[in-house]
Amino acid sequence: MTRKRIQAAMLASVLTLAPLGCKSNPGTSTGGPVHMTGAGGTFPNPIYQRWFAEYAMVDPGVQINYQSVGSGAGIRQVSQGTVDFGASDGPMTDKQLADAAANKVHLLEIPTVLGGVVPSYNIPGTTAELKFAPEVIADIYLGKITKWNDPRLAKDNPGVKLPDQTILPVYRSDGSGTNYIFTDFLSKVSPEFKTKIGCSTSVQWPTGVGGKGNEGVAGTIRNTPYSFGYVELMYAVQNHMLYGLVKNAAGNWAKASTETVSDAAAGAADSMPADYRVSITNAPGASSYPIASFTWLLIPVPMDSPANGKVMHAFLEWMLDHGESEAASMTYAPLPPAVIAKVRKTIEEVH
Repeated sequence: MTRKRIQAAMLASVLTLAPLGCKSNPGTSTGGPVHMTGAGGTFPNPIYQRWFAEYAMVDPGVQINYQSVGSGAGIRQVSQGTVDFGASDGPMTDKQLADAAANKVHLLEIPTVLGGVVPSYNIPGTTAELKFAPEVIADIYLGKITKWNDPRLAKDNPGVKLPDQTILPVYRSDGSGTNYIFTDFLSKVSPEFKTKIGCSTSVQWPTGVGGKGNEGVAGTIRNTPYSFGYVELMYAVQNHMLYGLVKNAAGNWAKASTETVSDAAAGAADSMPADYRVSITNAPGASSYPIASFTWLLIPVPMDSPANGKVMHAFLEWMLDHGESEAASMTYAPLPPAVIAKVRKTIEEVH
């Protein structure tokens, strides 16, 4: 399917993002209506949908449609030039950047917000907030811990009556930045996990069942007794799911929140590399939440038209000036001030 046909097909869905009663205004800052399409991670989808809808009110001649298809698909589509921009929750690899460049697509990776990936569970009759040591989480996915009343889980959760029931691990079945964040963390804390499963947007899980997108994993956990899985914090909160604390690098039990995710990014902010490709999983700090990450927009430079470049540049400025202030209300963490200052300089390259 050609790019124009893809954009035409997506346009129908983007119209739902426009404010009611508001018509496209040809006298906008771009000189005419602009429609852009993007695709990528499910991790930031809730806040991206909100931002793009709000920006359509700021500039009614602009419609930005975002398809929540997973980071792997987003990287692939923007690298092939079938969408105007992509999004990923894991930094692109050198090979992925080289593959895009081979298609004459040169990408900037722009961090937008931070989020946490949380261990969520469904144990009928249990409402306790459980604690999960990193090695325990790794061994659940390695198939070494198979029962909820395993002695290692019981030791970390004294006073909680854990059932003698089999744990059903749930994982992301699609190419996913959430997969990357989760496996990046587990590869740092478990040498066996690193060797047998590894860190990637797509891995071969030895046990469990798959769900597509954060939405699919959340739905599977909610509907499956005795299941255990990982979802972005926003999805756990939205779906009223139980999620546990994770022991961090300092040996403290940390619960995911905008504050603890921000704490995880504190050390990385001042030393952020020029291309923004950085991992903050298992970050140092007494209160750092250990399964945290930036998420990135993938912007071609130059974009395929001056109008698109002008709109994207203006949107990114709006994001830094206004959108970041909305992050905490949606359980994301805003970019640290030092990172915002760097991004302001980088977006001058977007045109």
